[in-house]
Amino acid sequence: MSLPSTDQTQGMVSKVAQVTLAFWIMKILATTLGETAGDFLSMSLNLGYYVGLGITFAILVAVLFIQIESKTYRPLVFWLSVIATTTVGTEISDFMDRSLGLGYLAGCIILASGLVLTLAVWHTREGTLRVYPIVRRDLEIMFWTAVLFSNSLGTAFGDYLVDDVGLSFIQGAFVTAGIIGIVASLHYLTRINDVVLFWIAFIFTRPFGATFGDFLTKPVDAGGLNLPRGHASLVTMALLLAVLYASVRRIGQRR
Repeated sequence: MSLPSTDQTQGMVSKVAQVTLAFWIMKILATTLGETAGDFLSMSLNLGYYVGLGITFAILVAVLFIQIESKTYRPLVFWLSVIATTTVGTEISDFMDRSLGLGYLAGCIILASGLVLTLAVWHTREGTLRVYPIVRRDLEIMFWTAVLFSNSLGTAFGDYLVDDVGLSFIQGAFVTAGIIGIVASLHYLTRINDVVLFWIAFIFTRPFGATFGDFLTKPVDAGGLNLPRGHASLVTMALLLAVLYASVRRIGQRR
């Protein structure tokens, strides 16, 4: 779903990607990559959740520093930032469940509370939750805070569907894909606010990517395809870069 800019912001250079079909495709690929890459660090490399979270959080801080300090939208840096938030989101969800023993449901509640609080502060300050265009640094910081909470929440919800509800990985992917489909239908068939639908879709693309990523890499007896996490991450990264290249090239041809 595409969010039009207001008259007051026409002509300004946004720091974030415009919300198009390519945006949603790349978001799903980024969330899948975040799941497989996060599990690769903590499980395949046996680093554990403390070390995995420390590494991914340090990378996130570095990438976001470059993103926020940039004066214009830089596609590669922006999507690296999204990937970093999804990878950290994987580590945060697993850390809360397995290291702190809170469980995925409690994790969902805590992360949802953080997201609601962030969006509430955002709306109170700006009077809107519109994500395009974003041109101010303070607003961009709120955007990335909401992104981190939403990606962490989506991870915890996807794991809740599988571990607590008892769905298989592919069933969890179908459930979340169904929710995304409903949101898309509401966008085209109703007058429900696009900003509200955006954030719902943004949250639920994460559990779709998480459950689909687990489906690719988990053992066969657990309902997965048992693909190596490193290989799955590289393939997903290649697909994301291909879509990003095509999107940037299309935009360049229009100018």
